[in-house]
Amino acid sequence: MSATLSSTKTRAALRTSARISVDVLLVLVMAGVALWALGRMWSIVWPLIVALFITTLTWPFTRFLRQRGWRPALAASVVTVLFLLVAAGIVALIAVPVASQSGDLTDGVVDGIQKLREWAAGPPLNIADDQIADASDAAIARIQDSVGSMVSAFVSGVSTLVNGVVTAILALFLMFFFLKDGPRFLPWLTRQLPGRLATDVPIVAARSWDTLGAFVRSQAFVGLLDAVLIGIGLWALDVPLVLPLAVLTFVSAFVPIVGALFAGFVAVLIALVSNGLTDALLVLAIIVVVQQLEGNVFQPMIQSRGLGLHAAVVLLAVTLGGSLAGIVGSLLAVPVAALIAVFWNYLREQLSEPTQEPGTDEPHPGAAVPS
Repeated sequence: MSATLSSTKTRAALRTSARISVDVLLVLVMAGVALWALGRMWSIVWPLIVALFITTLTWPFTRFLRQRGWRPALAASVVTVLFLLVAAGIVALIAVPVASQSGDLTDGVVDGIQKLREWAAGPPLNIADDQIADASDAAIARIQDSVGSMVSAFVSGVSTLVNGVVTAILALFLMFFFLKDGPRFLPWLTRQLPGRLATDVPIVAARSWDTLGAFVRSQAFVGLLDAVLIGIGLWALDVPLVLPLAVLTFVSAFVPIVGALFAGFVAVLIALVSNGLTDALLVLAIIVVVQQLEGNVFQPMIQSRGLGLHAAVVLLAVTLGGSLAGIVGSLLAVPVAALIAVFWNYLREQLSEPTQEPGTDEPHPGAAVPS
């Protein structure tokens, strides 16, 4: 005989499901409103994020100086100036050797184009010079026809460059103030918040800061690993500009996906115009192997250990962030996932039932005693 459904239990289950659905819907609506507000304020949020990233890199040295008796403003000023000098040195380390060898690289590019034309003129393509000339003329005509769009793209590029400069300057000023007044933030925040929030929010903020620092340090370590491995490969193949290419690889590691593609493209191009097609293919193979090791082995292992996230969560977060917001989404996906994990773990700690020894009826010391 088959059992019949209980109408009382069915109604209770439906009410519970409806209540949970409404609660989840309200949470999603609030999350959507928060993301919309974040997008509207992105012009100040993005410099703030950049400032937090570089502050996590420079704070250990600032803390070292402050522990040696330096005043906060002096320590923050010295570290900010040193950071600017290091950034300028990195740019010079890339630009100066490239400029000194620009003539040889230009000649190599011209020779490479000529060799490509000679290869195209032979079998199996057998493309005649007049066909190549016609194709070049057609390309030039199309470029001339699209001058308007090119001007628009140029204006857009200049606007992006100006926004980038403004963001960098604002981030540097914010970094200085974070280094100078950062330790006073949590006590100030505690005094501003009422009741239970005065305890919970500073704890979550401190844990989030530690997690963000772990992310930046792990990303820097992964970039250094890429730079060393690829630099060794370039040096073994006697590719010019090894040091600038290694520095470029390290810096581009902070921009997931596109950064690695850009650094790899530059390395392969220089190998092509200086050493020939064979070495260029070898450089491409080295970069592909290193990037595969980084993306599938090193980065998930290091970040999962430093951030408390499983390697699969790291991979899924980067994929989702890239699909939702492109380069910026890929860059912020892992730290955002780690911060969500911090908040969730703290929430679980507060909502979990207190442990109780078997055979005892006494409440746990941390449990609330009703009045």
